[in-house]
Amino acid sequence: MIQIEKRDIAVRKYLIENEIATIESLKAVAKTNAPMTVYRCLSRLGYLVSYSHRGRFYTLKATPQYDTNGLWSCRSAMFSQYGNLLETTVAFTKQSDTGVTASELEKLLHVETKHALLGLYRSGKIERIRLDGRFVYMSADKGERRRQELMRKECDAKSELGTGIAELLTDEMRAAIVLFFSLLDEKERRLYAGLEAAKLGHGGDRKIAKLLGLECHTVAKGRRELFGDKVERDRTRRAGGGRKKIEKKSPR
Repeated sequence: MIQIEKRDIAVRKYLIENEIATIESLKAVAKTNAPMTVYRCLSRLGYLVSYSHRGRFYTLKATPQYDTNGLWSCRSAMFSQYGNLLETTVAFTKQSDTGVTASELEKLLHVETKHALLGLYRSGKIERIRLDGRFVYMSADKGERRRQELMRKECDAKSELGTGIAELLTDEMRAAIVLFFSLLDEKERRLYAGLEAAKLGHGGDRKIAKLLGLECHTVAKGRRELFGDKVERDRTRRAGGGRKKIEKKSPR
Protein backbone atom coordinates (compact mmCIF):
# COMPACT_ATOMS: atom_id res chain seq x y z
CA MET A 1 0.00 0.00 0.00
CA ILE A 2 2.87 2.34 0.83
CA GLN A 3 4.43 1.61 -2.58
CA ILE A 4 1.15 2.46 -4.38
CA GLU A 5 0.87 5.77 -2.53
CA LYS A 6 4.44 6.67 -3.49
CA ARG A 7 3.64 5.93 -7.15
CA ASP A 8 0.52 8.10 -6.98
CA ILE A 9 2.54 10.97 -5.54
CA ALA A 10 5.23 10.59 -8.18
CA VAL A 11 2.75 10.44 -11.07
CA ARG A 12 0.77 13.40 -9.76
CA LYS A 13 3.91 15.51 -9.32
CA TYR A 14 5.10 14.67 -12.83
CA LEU A 15 1.75 15.58 -14.39
CA ILE A 16 1.54 18.85 -12.48
CA GLU A 17 5.02 19.83 -13.65
CA ASN A 18 4.61 18.67 -17.26
CA GLU A 19 0.81 19.07 -17.66
CA ILE A 20 0.56 16.13 -20.09
CA ALA A 21 2.34 12.78 -20.44
CA THR A 22 2.24 9.47 -22.29
CA ILE A 23 1.83 6.08 -20.65
CA GLU A 24 5.46 5.27 -21.48
CA SER A 25 6.78 8.30 -19.62
CA LEU A 26 4.48 7.62 -16.66
CA LYS A 27 5.68 4.01 -16.49
CA ALA A 28 9.20 5.34 -16.00
CA VAL A 29 8.01 7.75 -13.30
CA ALA A 30 6.07 5.00 -11.48
CA LYS A 31 9.02 2.59 -11.90
CA THR A 32 6.93 -0.15 -13.45
CA ASN A 33 6.69 -2.00 -16.76
CA ALA A 34 2.97 -2.69 -16.35
CA PRO A 35 0.60 -0.18 -18.06
CA MET A 36 -2.24 -1.31 -15.79
CA THR A 37 -0.29 -0.12 -12.76
CA VAL A 38 -0.13 3.36 -14.30
CA TYR A 39 -3.84 3.27 -15.19
CA ARG A 40 -4.68 2.44 -11.57
CA CYS A 41 -2.65 5.44 -10.42
CA LEU A 42 -4.41 7.68 -12.93
CA SER A 43 -7.84 6.39 -11.90
CA ARG A 44 -7.16 7.24 -8.26
CA LEU A 45 -5.89 10.70 -9.21
CA GLY A 46 -8.60 11.51 -11.76
CA TYR A 47 -7.45 11.94 -15.35
CA LEU A 48 -8.41 12.91 -18.89
CA VAL A 49 -7.30 11.48 -22.24
CA SER A 50 -6.57 13.62 -25.30
CA TYR A 51 -9.07 13.34 -28.14
CA SER A 52 -6.23 13.99 -30.56
CA HIS A 53 -3.18 11.79 -31.20
CA ARG A 54 -5.47 8.73 -30.80
CA GLY A 55 -5.75 9.27 -27.06
CA ARG A 56 -2.01 9.06 -26.50
CA PHE A 57 -1.70 11.88 -23.93
CA TYR A 58 -2.98 12.03 -20.35
CA THR A 59 -3.53 14.88 -17.91
CA LEU A 60 -5.07 15.47 -14.49
CA LYS A 61 -8.72 16.57 -14.47
CA ALA A 62 -7.80 19.78 -12.64
CA THR A 63 -5.17 20.85 -15.17
CA PRO A 64 -7.05 21.99 -18.32
CA GLN A 65 -8.14 25.60 -18.68
CA TYR A 66 -10.91 25.23 -21.24
CA ASP A 67 -11.80 27.88 -23.80
CA THR A 68 -15.36 28.96 -24.60
CA ASN A 69 -15.85 25.81 -26.69
CA GLY A 70 -14.81 23.55 -23.82
CA LEU A 71 -11.45 22.70 -25.43
CA TRP A 72 -7.86 22.87 -24.16
CA SER A 73 -4.62 22.52 -26.08
CA CYS A 74 -1.19 21.66 -24.71
CA ARG A 75 1.79 21.18 -27.02
CA SER A 76 -0.54 20.19 -29.91
CA ALA A 77 -2.45 17.66 -27.78
CA MET A 78 -6.17 18.48 -27.64
CA PHE A 79 -8.46 17.81 -24.66
CA SER A 80 -12.23 18.30 -24.32
CA GLN A 81 -14.51 18.73 -21.34
CA TYR A 82 -16.93 16.39 -23.14
CA GLY A 83 -14.52 13.45 -23.28
CA ASN A 84 -13.05 11.59 -26.25
CA LEU A 85 -13.41 12.49 -29.92
CA LEU A 86 -16.73 10.68 -30.40
CA GLU A 87 -18.31 12.25 -27.29
CA THR A 88 -17.02 15.68 -28.28
CA THR A 89 -18.32 15.30 -31.82
CA VAL A 90 -21.80 14.41 -30.57
CA ALA A 91 -21.81 17.37 -28.16
CA PHE A 92 -20.72 19.89 -30.83
CA THR A 93 -23.25 18.51 -33.33
CA LYS A 94 -26.16 18.74 -30.89
CA GLN A 95 -25.24 22.20 -29.59
CA SER A 96 -24.78 23.80 -33.00
CA ASP A 97 -27.72 25.99 -34.11
CA THR A 98 -27.09 25.08 -37.75
CA GLY A 99 -25.52 21.61 -37.57
CA VAL A 100 -21.93 21.06 -38.71
CA THR A 101 -20.11 19.88 -41.80
CA ALA A 102 -16.93 17.81 -41.50
CA SER A 103 -14.78 20.77 -42.51
CA GLU A 104 -16.49 23.11 -40.02
CA LEU A 105 -15.97 20.65 -37.19
CA GLU A 106 -12.34 20.08 -38.14
CA LYS A 107 -11.69 23.82 -37.86
CA LEU A 108 -13.14 23.80 -34.35
CA LEU A 109 -11.49 20.61 -33.08
CA HIS A 110 -8.23 20.80 -35.08
CA VAL A 111 -8.40 17.10 -35.93
CA GLU A 112 -9.81 15.01 -38.78
CA THR A 113 -13.47 14.22 -38.06
CA LYS A 114 -14.90 12.50 -41.17
CA HIS A 115 -14.61 8.97 -39.80
CA ALA A 116 -16.02 9.97 -36.40
CA LEU A 117 -19.03 11.69 -38.00
CA LEU A 118 -19.71 8.79 -40.33
CA GLY A 119 -19.49 6.23 -37.51
CA LEU A 120 -21.83 8.24 -35.29
CA TYR A 121 -24.30 8.68 -38.16
CA ARG A 122 -24.33 4.96 -38.92
CA SER A 123 -24.90 4.14 -35.25
CA GLY A 124 -27.87 6.55 -35.09
CA LYS A 125 -26.32 8.92 -32.54
CA ILE A 126 -26.47 11.85 -34.97
CA GLU A 127 -28.26 12.46 -38.28
CA ARG A 128 -27.29 14.15 -41.52
CA ILE A 129 -28.93 15.85 -44.47
CA ARG A 130 -27.58 16.88 -47.86
CA LEU A 131 -27.64 20.61 -48.57
CA ASP A 132 -26.03 22.22 -51.61
CA GLY A 133 -24.04 19.10 -52.39
CA ARG A 134 -22.54 18.64 -48.92
CA PHE A 135 -23.47 16.63 -45.85
CA VAL A 136 -24.53 18.58 -42.77
CA TYR A 137 -24.59 16.59 -39.53
CA MET A 138 -27.33 17.37 -37.02
CA SER A 139 -29.03 16.20 -33.85
CA ALA A 140 -30.70 12.79 -33.83
CA ASP A 141 -33.77 14.40 -32.24
CA LYS A 142 -36.29 15.03 -35.01
CA GLY A 143 -37.60 18.36 -33.74
CA GLU A 144 -34.15 19.76 -33.02
CA ARG A 145 -32.90 18.56 -36.40
CA ARG A 146 -35.69 20.41 -38.20
CA ARG A 147 -34.82 23.58 -36.28
CA GLN A 148 -31.13 23.21 -37.18
CA GLU A 149 -32.01 22.66 -40.84
CA LEU A 150 -34.17 25.77 -40.88
CA MET A 151 -31.41 27.83 -39.28
CA ARG A 152 -28.81 26.46 -41.71
CA LYS A 153 -30.93 27.39 -44.74
CA GLU A 154 -31.57 30.87 -43.35
CA CYS A 155 -27.87 31.46 -42.63
CA ASP A 156 -26.97 30.28 -46.13
CA ALA A 157 -29.54 32.65 -47.59
CA LYS A 158 -28.23 35.58 -45.55
CA SER A 159 -24.66 34.86 -46.59
CA GLU A 160 -25.72 34.94 -50.24
CA LEU A 161 -27.54 38.27 -49.81
CA GLY A 162 -24.90 39.85 -47.60
CA THR A 163 -25.14 40.87 -43.97
CA GLY A 164 -25.55 44.56 -44.88
CA ILE A 165 -28.97 44.00 -46.46
CA ALA A 166 -30.12 41.92 -43.48
CA GLU A 167 -29.16 44.69 -41.08
CA LEU A 168 -31.01 47.34 -43.13
CA LEU A 169 -34.22 45.28 -43.11
CA THR A 170 -34.25 44.54 -39.38
CA ASP A 171 -36.78 47.21 -38.37
CA GLU A 172 -38.92 46.66 -41.46
CA MET A 173 -38.97 42.93 -40.93
CA ARG A 174 -40.00 43.43 -37.33
CA ALA A 175 -42.97 45.56 -38.40
CA ALA A 176 -43.85 43.05 -41.14
CA ILE A 177 -43.84 40.19 -38.64
CA VAL A 178 -46.30 42.01 -36.37
CA LEU A 179 -48.57 42.92 -39.31
CA PHE A 180 -48.56 39.41 -40.75
CA PHE A 181 -49.16 37.98 -37.28
CA SER A 182 -52.32 40.06 -36.87
CA LEU A 183 -53.84 38.45 -39.99
CA LEU A 184 -53.59 34.90 -38.68
CA ASP A 185 -56.04 32.81 -36.68
CA GLU A 186 -55.30 31.45 -33.21
CA LYS A 187 -53.50 28.28 -34.24
CA GLU A 188 -51.57 29.94 -37.05
CA ARG A 189 -50.37 32.65 -34.66
CA ARG A 190 -49.07 30.07 -32.22
CA LEU A 191 -47.25 28.10 -34.92
CA TYR A 192 -45.82 31.20 -36.59
CA ALA A 193 -44.56 32.51 -33.25
CA GLY A 194 -42.92 29.13 -32.63
CA LEU A 195 -41.27 29.26 -36.06
CA GLU A 196 -39.77 32.72 -35.50
CA ALA A 197 -38.63 31.74 -32.00
CA ALA A 198 -36.85 28.67 -33.38
CA LYS A 199 -34.97 30.86 -35.84
CA LEU A 200 -33.57 32.94 -32.99
CA GLY A 201 -32.28 29.92 -31.08
CA HIS A 202 -31.63 30.27 -27.34
CA GLY A 203 -33.97 32.84 -25.74
CA GLY A 204 -36.14 33.01 -28.85
CA ASP A 205 -39.38 32.14 -27.03
CA ARG A 206 -39.01 35.11 -24.68
CA LYS A 207 -38.04 37.56 -27.44
CA ILE A 208 -40.88 36.60 -29.77
CA ALA A 209 -43.40 36.53 -26.92
CA LYS A 210 -42.42 40.10 -26.04
CA LEU A 211 -42.57 41.25 -29.67
CA LEU A 212 -45.97 39.71 -30.40
CA GLY A 213 -47.56 40.16 -26.98
CA LEU A 214 -47.88 36.45 -26.21
CA GLU A 215 -47.12 34.25 -23.25
CA CYS A 216 -43.77 32.42 -23.41
CA HIS A 217 -45.49 29.05 -22.92
CA THR A 218 -47.72 29.75 -25.94
CA VAL A 219 -44.70 30.38 -28.15
CA ALA A 220 -42.96 27.27 -26.77
CA LYS A 221 -46.09 25.20 -27.42
CA GLY A 222 -46.22 26.37 -31.03
CA ARG A 223 -42.54 25.55 -31.52
CA ARG A 224 -42.99 22.06 -30.06
CA GLU A 225 -46.03 21.42 -32.25
CA LEU A 226 -44.30 22.66 -35.37
CA PHE A 227 -41.05 20.75 -34.97
CA GLY A 228 -42.55 17.73 -33.29
CA ASP A 229 -45.03 16.99 -36.11
CA LYS A 230 -47.99 17.43 -33.76
CA VAL A 231 -49.95 19.94 -35.84
CA GLU A 232 -53.62 19.23 -36.49
CA ARG A 233 -53.83 20.27 -40.13
CA ASP A 234 -57.62 20.45 -40.47
CA ARG A 235 -58.56 21.97 -37.14
CA THR A 236 -58.09 25.41 -35.58
CA ARG A 237 -59.86 24.84 -32.26
CA ARG A 238 -59.93 21.75 -30.12
CA ALA A 239 -62.66 19.21 -30.76
CA GLY A 240 -65.86 20.47 -29.12
CA GLY A 241 -64.77 24.10 -29.24
CA GLY A 242 -66.75 26.94 -30.78
CA ARG A 243 -70.48 27.73 -30.78
CA LYS A 244 -72.79 24.79 -30.24
CA LYS A 245 -75.00 23.74 -33.13
CA ILE A 246 -78.70 24.75 -32.92
CA GLU A 247 -80.93 21.73 -33.05
CA LYS A 248 -84.12 22.14 -35.05
CA LYS A 249 -87.17 20.94 -33.21
CA SER A 250 -90.01 19.40 -35.14
CA PRO A 251 -93.46 20.76 -34.32
CA ARG A 252 -95.55 18.44 -32.26
